[in-house]
Amino acid sequence: MKDQTGDMAGGPETFNVAPADPFVELAQEIEGLISSRAFELFAARGGNHGSDLQDWLVAQSEILVNVPLDLTETETELTIRADVPGLSENDLEVRVAPRAICITGQRPVASNEPGEQAVYSERRANRIFRTLDLPSEVDPDRAAASLANGVLEVKLFKVGTGKKIPIRARAASA
Repeated sequence: MKDQTGDMAGGPETFNVAPADPFVELAQEIEGLISSRAFELFAARGGNHGSDLQDWLVAQSEILVNVPLDLTETETELTIRADVPGLSENDLEVRVAPRAICITGQRPVASNEPGEQAVYSERRANRIFRTLDLPSEVDPDRAAASLANGVLEVKLFKVGTGKKIPIRARAASA
């Protein structure tokens, strides 16, 4: 069931990557990390089946940072704005294909001060992997990205949008 913003309510985010996508190797690497951690959680519970999805979701939340984003569209371009607080331009990578975008990154690991030991932490997740299918074909060579105040903005220019031309009236010929 979709909510008002078009997101799937209550379901895990999936990697929508086809074998021909340029993001497939990275998606496989991330999926392997999540799978390994989910198995660790499964084994720690004694190997009892029934909570496989919960193990996967916990592993995913431990490994990946949730990256909320907005996609807006005009006649000639798409604009993506993604929240990436605490990351610099050196921590992020944006890959653009004609019909998809992939935002990846890794947050520097937070270190404790000498003599400190973490008792509780919600900042364990430190990787970003977000793919998005685009509603229009774009020109990857004309893409531009900027980062300000923890918001990544990517401008993508559509291809094949055509040019609007004026219509002139002609006198009828007899």
